[in-house]
Amino acid sequence: MTPRATGLVFALTAVTIFSVQDGISKHLGTHYPPVFITMMRYWAFAAFAILLAMRSAGGLRAAARTKRPFLQISRGVILAVQIVVAISAFATVGLAQSQAIFQSAPLLVALLSVPILGEQVGWRRWTAIVVGFVGVLLILKPETGGFDSMVLLPIAGAVIYSFYAITTRLASRDDPAITSFFYTGVAGAAAITLAGPFYWTTFTPTDTLWMLALCATGMVGHYLLIRAFDLVDAVIVQSMSYIQLVLVTFIGVLIYGETLGFNMVVGSLIVVGAGLFTIYREARAGRTSQAPIEPPGEI
Repeated sequence: MTPRATGLVFALTAVTIFSVQDGISKHLGTHYPPVFITMMRYWAFAAFAILLAMRSAGGLRAAARTKRPFLQISRGVILAVQIVVAISAFATVGLAQSQAIFQSAPLLVALLSVPILGEQVGWRRWTAIVVGFVGVLLILKPETGGFDSMVLLPIAGAVIYSFYAITTRLASRDDPAITSFFYTGVAGAAAITLAGPFYWTTFTPTDTLWMLALCATGMVGHYLLIRAFDLVDAVIVQSMSYIQLVLVTFIGVLIYGETLGFNMVVGSLIVVGAGLFTIYREARAGRTSQAPIEPPGEI
């Protein structure tokens, strides 16, 4: 198997594992506080990040050395908050609709890159952003009953994630990828541990196994994602992340009995199309980072 083919297999496997992780998150988030679940996930993720840092060139000390400490710590805190919001959205709004809205994140990143990063966005990407947001409105449009305010959760999750992605781009200008990965885990774990113990809950024996599975999927998924970025262009890996929407939708429908309305299906297709176009245009402009970055809601 060629390195490129191996990278594609790694990317597809990582996306599949992250989809399973979302399904487990919905189950646990329905029965336990999302802050507590996130803390458990982050403890495992931080251990994984430290292990990778220790094995990197220069070891743990080199990985922890940063030119942008406040920015790196902020990134970790932002992602921790986003994970809490994502689990809450999965548990209340549903997997399919939440992930469909999360897929608008590349559009938000392109939008925010103008005032924050000072990047130029051409008319083609502006068109894609507008069209993509029309898709989001379709996803949000209720087909039965009134507007459900709970859909604000996945919207908030997408916005928070876009700020995480933007700060990751900023950090990559001064720090190597391993430093950003290290602070994503360690700073996020430290931040969520300030709140998590107040929500401490005892798992049932079965859910203890699910929690262990949730931590394991996070670590294995991230390892495969890192390997994929080593072997395949970032734009290809990022594009494959949209497969997660399909897989998560299957899990939501088949396991949790979620239903798909016409507006949500059409809106999702529009958002995915606009997002793929935006990723493609950013790659042509040379703005796609080769550093691994987690999909929305995943650690």
